[in-house]
Amino acid sequence: MTIDVPQDILDALTDVDMPRLPPEAVPSDVVRLAGVEAPIYRAGCVVVGSGAAGLRAAVELKRRGDDVVIVSQSAWGGTSACSGSDKQTLHTANTADQGDDYKAMARAIRSGGAMDEDTAYVEAVGSSRMMASLQFLGLPLPQDPLGGTLRYQTDHDEVGRATSCGPRTSRLMVKVLAEEAIRLGVPFYNQTTAVKILTVGEGADRHVVGILAMRASDRTEGNPLGIALFVSGVIVLAAGGPGELYRDSVYPNGCFGSLGLALEAGVELVNLTESQFGIGTRREGFPWNLSGTYVQAIPHIYSVDSEGAEHHFLAEYYRSTRELASNVFRKGYQWPFHATRMLDFGSSLVDLAIFRETAAGRRVFMDFNRNPLSVLGDLPFSLERLDEDVRDYLGKAGADQDMPIDRLKHMNPLAIELYRRYKIDIAEEPLEFAVNNQHMNGGIMVDTWGRSNLKGCYAVGEAAGTHGVTRPGGAALNAGQVFGTRAAEHISANGRAKRAATEDITAMAEAGIAEILAALRADSLLTVKSIRSQVQARMSDKAGILCDQESVSGALIEARKLTAEIRDNGVAYSRAAEAVRGVQWRHMALASEAVLSALDFFIRNGGGSRGARAICDAEGESLPLARSGPLQDYRFRKEREAHRKEQIIVRLDGDEIRLSTRPNRSFDENARSFFERDWPAWLIGLIYDRGTDG
Repeated sequence: MTIDVPQDILDALTDVDMPRLPPEAVPSDVVRLAGVEAPIYRAGCVVVGSGAAGLRAAVELKRRGDDVVIVSQSAWGGTSACSGSDKQTLHTANTADQGDDYKAMARAIRSGGAMDEDTAYVEAVGSSRMMASLQFLGLPLPQDPLGGTLRYQTDHDEVGRATSCGPRTSRLMVKVLAEEAIRLGVPFYNQTTAVKILTVGEGADRHVVGILAMRASDRTEGNPLGIALFVSGVIVLAAGGPGELYRDSVYPNGCFGSLGLALEAGVELVNLTESQFGIGTRREGFPWNLSGTYVQAIPHIYSVDSEGAEHHFLAEYYRSTRELASNVFRKGYQWPFHATRMLDFGSSLVDLAIFRETAAGRRVFMDFNRNPLSVLGDLPFSLERLDEDVRDYLGKAGADQDMPIDRLKHMNPLAIELYRRYKIDIAEEPLEFAVNNQHMNGGIMVDTWGRSNLKGCYAVGEAAGTHGVTRPGGAALNAGQVFGTRAAEHISANGRAKRAATEDITAMAEAGIAEILAALRADSLLTVKSIRSQVQARMSDKAGILCDQESVSGALIEARKLTAEIRDNGVAYSRAAEAVRGVQWRHMALASEAVLSALDFFIRNGGGSRGARAICDAEGESLPLARSGPLQDYRFRKEREAHRKEQIIVRLDGDEIRLSTRPNRSFDENARSFFERDWPAWLIGLIYDRGTDG
């Protein structure tokens, strides 16, 4: 920044205070079910999750006159409220200069493959509306003097559709949406964890009738676990991604998502093979992505062994100081690990090197008070000796300062202030970091209205598997807003959530409560701690950025054993709060088996390296090179073109995970709407395809 920004402005973009929740509504009744005095709450629609996507769905439903409530494990404690990066990105159609081309944008969104073409277009064309509505609610997106939104380039974005409010963009989105939800009178039920979806019917006629939850405020002598019944024929799953799945994770603590919950209810999942991994500080301290200006400042990266000795390990991978420094910079907009970027001395060679150092027991650091050390035998670091794209960017940014910390302060002082809030001063001390799991691109399979295969069940945000192999940075925030709105539009058009549900579902609820109680056993040898340790270690060690057929198959065998053991023996708990975690870790173990099943299926069917994972194979066509020579242990398969055109579907059939594939849905770019012909379809609601909802 060429203008000094007052501290109070920086503080407002870093310390984002959230609104106070309104008092909770009392239950409509209390009924004894399976020996438990269970309170009953009724609603037209229950939104599970209080992040940006769930809040958007609730706000749009309430605006349309629907009866909607929000249940949340921890309001303002999820991923969108607690995660970010140096300048956290919102990816929308470009509203500056010459505008944008929605079809071209859709092609860019789905360019990684394994994504529905119609979904990509929905996200593209809906992005302008979403951004405008967020600005209307008060989201402080930056503008130029003539009203154009300031833009920049992010990962998987060759045009520059990114914009940002700073490091807390998603938290600011949660704030303005939460304030609107509260203003509209949407009821919130906090400290409320959904533990079972209740359904009736068989096959295609099966539909949602409610949700069982565990609530701290409903714990009584007659209900020690706080089990509550929410009666509703419509639910929106918006609880985010499975953050607890990996040990090495940048998710906030306690993010479980809803994949296991959905699987148990017969909901189909898709693209579970696709995730994002990248460098960041772990959640043991302050979990944060180290993208953008953190690495564009080009700090020195090194490791420390058990004896305290430093290692300039990147010099073993890159052939020159210029090549090393330029690829550190490129991690700013090529942040997620991508297998093909390990080739030709690309930027993901940085991730591989860091991963190997960590696996060897060394700790890895960024030092913003040192420029990168030189590669042996080469010239020292200089801003004049960088690749052209790097010099051009730093020149336009005016980042010609001598030291990384000064370049970072010039480009993005908020990046420094943020860590100071958590008592980490990167201006004074090196910052420890690692390669972490950051996002699940797969999730619940939905159509262009957010509908799952289970009638009455919708999914939005990271809970929904709308993304393909890759996505532009910030596209997930946009997708959550677009699909939160579209799900609300569809629910409202059906008229099923206009008033609170009145059905008597006590029989289904009693059976569901009995199942929950049977799965929680004080005498079980399986503890929350032991399940967590097994699941997270297995996923981080065997299903991270480097995979191979033997390791994944072995991990799947162990995952199946664990879920079978949980089914047979239950999960131990000693207090009510631990019982909630017991149910969540049962779900997480099932989600782990589902991910490994999909990954094993993909590899066994010739799946190659793409996006987040390199599929290592001694016969693989691709061989990463380093300055020290070929990296034979990391030879990997190429992706098959056919796999880009399909998606892997996962469902639970009894106790067995079943897998299949389906082709990506298409979108006809040559189709044209015509106002007089197509207006009636909107006026009478034909666009909502309501006939399939019964």
